[in-house]
Amino acid sequence: MPKHVLAKLESELRELKQSLLNEIPQEISRAAGQGDLSENAEYEQALAKRDMYQSKVVALEKRITEISSLDTSRLPKDKAAYGSELTVLDLDTNEKKVYKLVLPEELSEDHKDYLSISSPVGMALVGQEEGNEVRVTIPRGTLSLEIVKLKTVHDLKK
Repeated sequence: MPKHVLAKLESELRELKQSLLNEIPQEISRAAGQGDLSENAEYEQALAKRDMYQSKVVALEKRITEISSLDTSRLPKDKAAYGSELTVLDLDTNEKKVYKLVLPEELSEDHKDYLSISSPVGMALVGQEEGNEVRVTIPRGTLSLEIVKLKTVHDLKK
């Protein structure tokens, strides 16, 4: 289970809940004190903000539950999955690249070699074995890749 991702999401969840308990009720109260609520744009904006934060809280709680249930010991030992490191050969350019399959929440500018398992290329690579060729449609056309080397999360723990 990626504990660093959980910590990040739980921190974001705490901040949202704190805003829902403190800041937003104050905004709603302040806006309500300005008079007629039927024509009060600030009041409507404060209510919309509250609703948006509540939706985000529900989505974050769901995502935290999903990630908490990820058991890396149950991931395949011979196929690409979360945490795998793949060396792929672009069959059109003959260029090799190394990618690590990660959750979308783990993507950052600091890790240009990270590839989200929910991206089109990531989804095409998940479940593949070393030696497999993969074709995936991306916005700029079709990408043809061969998996030259595969290290699963199990191999990387050694």
